[in-house]
Amino acid sequence: MYSTYLKKQQFRYGFKRGLPIMLGYLPVSFAYGLTAVNSGMHPLLAILMSVTNLTSAGQFAGTSLIAGGATYLEIALTTFVINIRYMLMSLSLSQRLADHVTILERLLFSFGITDETFAVAASEENELTFPYMGGLISGPIFGWTVGTALGAFICSALPAALSNALGIALYGMFLAIFIPPCKHSKYILRVVALSCVLSCILKYTKGLNAISAGFRVILVTFLVCALAAWRFPIEEPSKSSTNADNERGA
Repeated sequence: MYSTYLKKQQFRYGFKRGLPIMLGYLPVSFAYGLTAVNSGMHPLLAILMSVTNLTSAGQFAGTSLIAGGATYLEIALTTFVINIRYMLMSLSLSQRLADHVTILERLLFSFGITDETFAVAASEENELTFPYMGGLISGPIFGWTVGTALGAFICSALPAALSNALGIALYGMFLAIFIPPCKHSKYILRVVALSCVLSCILKYTKGLNAISAGFRVILVTFLVCALAAWRFPIEEPSKSSTNADNERGA
């Protein structure tokens, strides 16, 4: 059994590790608050979405679909496809948890599993405990919620022209996400280019443009992922090369 002191120490350590993530979430969630209100959503509803969700891409996509009048099925399928990676992340982290972590504790901190918190937790050498995971996700959840609230209320108080102009931050965020990797990997560049081409084909081709925006996202995601897995597989190092590397290291 953990002592109270050890639990507090682990929580503080986890919270410290999550502080950079919290600071990084503030501008992104601020952009989400602006986008949500600009799309016609009430500020309190935008905040409620961030309180009950911690999926930046899923929230942006879901909000766009809601604003576009998409059906419940489209919204559910789109967000499921976008967020399915969290299932794999959670499965991976479950192998690193201490034996005394209960099912209820797993359910509680699974809410805060994101790309960033997963990366930090996966880099830990020791077993993952509930106090540590609780501290790790507390800051990002707080930062995401506060940023959304600031963006939503500031947008609702600003003139429409200015709030619409601030919404450009969303596009800047997406550019900052995929442009740097495209510079370092020709395969990522091809995947991004293919996604753009397929999206344009589905949107502007007569007959295909009857497909709703939500299903277009789903189709492009599946097609591009399947093609990229087929054409650009990740090659695992052979045993011979691995042994040679080990011998050089020795």
